[in-house]
Amino acid sequence: MTQLDRRHFLGSGLFAAAAATIITPERALAGASPAGWSLAVADVDADVPEETLQLVHGKVPANCDVTLYRNGPAKFRRGTGTSGHWFDGDGLVRKFRVGDGKAHLTARFVDTPKRRLETKLDAIVQPGFGSSRRDGAVVNGPDDTNAANTSVLMSGGQLLALWEGGSPAIVDPETLETRGFKTFRRDLKQMPFLAHPRVEPDGTVWNLGGNGKGTFVWKLNPDGSLGKAEMLDVGRASYFHDFTATARHLIIVLQPWVQEGFKFPLSTAMAWKPELGTRILVIDKDDLSKKRAYELPAFSFFHLADGWEESDGTIRFDGCLEENPTFGQIAASALLRGEHIKAPSPMLTQIVLHPDGKADMKTTRISAEFPATDRRRAGQARRFTTHVAGYRQTPFPHAIATWDWKTGRDDKFDFGSHQLVEEFLFVPTGSGERDGWLIGTTLNLKERKTELHLIDAGRVAEGPLASWRASLPLPLTFHGTIA
Repeated sequence: MTQLDRRHFLGSGLFAAAAATIITPERALAGASPAGWSLAVADVDADVPEETLQLVHGKVPANCDVTLYRNGPAKFRRGTGTSGHWFDGDGLVRKFRVGDGKAHLTARFVDTPKRRLETKLDAIVQPGFGSSRRDGAVVNGPDDTNAANTSVLMSGGQLLALWEGGSPAIVDPETLETRGFKTFRRDLKQMPFLAHPRVEPDGTVWNLGGNGKGTFVWKLNPDGSLGKAEMLDVGRASYFHDFTATARHLIIVLQPWVQEGFKFPLSTAMAWKPELGTRILVIDKDDLSKKRAYELPAFSFFHLADGWEESDGTIRFDGCLEENPTFGQIAASALLRGEHIKAPSPMLTQIVLHPDGKADMKTTRISAEFPATDRRRAGQARRFTTHVAGYRQTPFPHAIATWDWKTGRDDKFDFGSHQLVEEFLFVPTGSGERDGWLIGTTLNLKERKTELHLIDAGRVAEGPLASWRASLPLPLTFHGTIA
């Protein structure tokens, strides 16, 4: 890619000033003085030094030795202002270490230009997904607004804190100290790198970058070095937070939530156009010019699970699909005001792409989010999808479950209405798809503390084998990884 192409892709219009939005103290009050589920979007004012968690339930398996990294927004308010969207808070990387029968927690903010500037000004000024540009903002490129708050990736021995509109931030896996932004090649500086890369069993990483009709395709070798960097014309400027892949193909789902221009907040530059339907592109990993398209009725989504391809060419993958993008458009912004705007529930659904060009969807009728699988089987046939569930009167889930695509049953444990449940990840202990543990976190509203849980992946309904409690509550995260 030439330097000119890169500048065109980044688009100077994206970083033009947008009208400032004034957030009054009254509007920020619910989040500033959190009660009930508002703890999920409360502020953390400083890094969290290492602490030993309290074992409050069960017994730790003797062979348990795992580190869970999680990332999510944890600073939304400064001075009299607040971020305009849940997705725009400063990223706080948390490290949960389980070994020798004990669990430890430490957490550290990603040291980004955005965070440094807003700390200096004691004000929220940088624009984002749902935030306007305000007086004092400095926006010369994507990484000036990079919150590094969505996920983490271990690649080539480096821990990367991911956003979706800019570079990965390098984080020391031991100390969680920020080492700056990752530049894979000088002419690719600040190119977007999505927060949902697909990792093959050998450690090869595939990812996309940015939204619009021109999308960037990344391939990282198992050692973390750059393997491929190419532009791909997808034909529609759809918003996609995630994509999926099989062993041979990349799968890009183009929902009819379409970018119509470049302005801040970014969410206001997109329009929901259900009449366009949803288009799915299947792209050959070895030759990105080889692609075929499938058409389905309109749906919106944030998260997909890994896909696979059967011997006859049929492709299957699942995701948590919504009727429309109300949550991303307005409901996630309302959370910071202490408001719960009901949005269509995401439903766990399998999408089937047939060799004859037809496609269909098979819904489980299960309200679910954050689908996770056995990462050793990425791109291969599988039977199970782990997900959060149990939505009640709060915007957040209360249960963890594993759906069995063979039997059509959900193995579920409900933590109760006082617990807000985050994504759980699979930790293998044997060769079978359920031979292992699920490790994840919850926010205990009754105790006002964050908790860590370990569950037998084959017996989810029996609840945690062991649970630990931190000394403080941390706001909810989005995604994590294990090491």
